[in-house]
Amino acid sequence: MFATLPDLLRLLVVPVFGWAAIRDVRTRRLPNRLWPPLYLFGALLLIWEAVSLWPFAGFDGRIFLVRAAISLLFVAPLGYAFWYLGAFGGADAKAMIALAVIFPTFPAYELAGLTVPLVDTQLGVFSLTILTNTVLLGLAYPVGLAALNLVRGEASPSMFFARPVATDSLPDRHGRLFEDPDGPTRGGLDLDALRMYLRWRGLTLADLRADPEGLRDPGSVGETFNPTDGGAHVGPRTDGGRAVDDVPTDGGRAVDAEAKTDRNFDDPWAAERFLDDIDHGAYGTDAATLRDGLDVVAREDRVLVSPGMPFVVPMAVGLLVSLTYGDALFAVLGAVGLV
Repeated sequence: MFATLPDLLRLLVVPVFGWAAIRDVRTRRLPNRLWPPLYLFGALLLIWEAVSLWPFAGFDGRIFLVRAAISLLFVAPLGYAFWYLGAFGGADAKAMIALAVIFPTFPAYELAGLTVPLVDTQLGVFSLTILTNTVLLGLAYPVGLAALNLVRGEASPSMFFARPVATDSLPDRHGRLFEDPDGPTRGGLDLDALRMYLRWRGLTLADLRADPEGLRDPGSVGETFNPTDGGAHVGPRTDGGRAVDDVPTDGGRAVDAEAKTDRNFDDPWAAERFLDDIDHGAYGTDAATLRDGLDVVAREDRVLVSPGMPFVVPMAVGLLVSLTYGDALFAVLGAVGLV
């Protein structure tokens, strides 16, 4: 393989993103300590190349500056903007910023007489190519979800966005409820927020489903616990070290049989108290969404869940596609004569 030493070193990022994608699928969590070393690594490579091209007098030097500026001043802030607007998670934005710093320009690798990436672009900003390839791969996800639903005989208007699952399986799943008591909705309860609520009360989902009317009474909330961040990878123990399965199913306070009738409460499920009590948000969940979600999971044996797409996964695949094939969008536009 023939390439510049900085471009060869950039390949070390590929297994890092592969690991991040696997962990993101399993836990939907990536450690914050992952990103600063990548930022530093990219900055050192950038400085290395800048020094080799100093004083940027020729064409190569000037075009390097332009491409690096676009990557650092447009692509990197774009990742932050997507996070700010809610289109990205925090880890997704940090990953995009890392790629903008590490891959400002197109690398080139020659192997067995073949030079990759195969498809370059006129602009030549490699981080932008990674982003467009990632978006194209992300757009294929709803199609794949619909195909999976069709294979399972679960055709429905929502099959591109969600699939039915057993309610009892929710503690180990990631995503968002795609329904509320009135039917399908894209604004359903985040499953991480559901786990936060259950841990806060010291309950399991089975406890909640066994006595929904009693636990709907806000007066049934007794001792509360650390809600954690709602991740499925967090163990089932409460903050006090007591196993969730060992706490009373009435949330720590006895509930009279007559109190289990369906009544109107000032704060059903103690949803507002939960959100006021935790020291951070619950993934944008408000009290009404939490109540609706709890009503659904308490009464339904199967629910619609939108599994969501951890964006680092198509980003890792998009990085591989970019390093080998190149810019897929540019190739398509070229094939139809638009570039």
